[in-house]
Amino acid sequence: MNQSTPNPNVRRGRVFPGIELSEEKKAENRARREAFYQRCWPIFEQLKPEILDKYYGWYIAIEPDSGDYFIDRDHELASRKAREKHPNVIHHIFGINETGVSGRI
Repeated sequence: MNQSTPNPNVRRGRVFPGIELSEEKKAENRARREAFYQRCWPIFEQLKPEILDKYYGWYIAIEPDSGDYFIDRDHELASRKAREKHPNVIHHIFGINETGVSGRI
C-alpha cells in the first residue's frame, strides 16, 4: 500500500515572505530596467542588419557599457558568455528577429 505525503504549499516566483515592496520602489525598479533597456536597444538596432539573416531565431546578450555582444542559439549560453567576459555586470538578452522579443504569448 502506497502512502502519499501531503505537498506543502510552495510559494512560487520572486516574492520573499515578509518582504513587500512599496509602489514607489516598484516604480523605481521599472524605471531603472527601462533605462537599462534604452541603453541596450540602440546597440541591437545597429547590429540587426548584420546578424538578422545569419542568426535569425538565436539570442544576443548585450553589455551596453563596453558595447560587447554575445550570440548563441541558446539564451542561457549567450548569457553565460556575457557573464564570463563581464562578471558581476548586467546584460540584456534580445531575440534575433525583427522585434528583438523572444518567447511566445
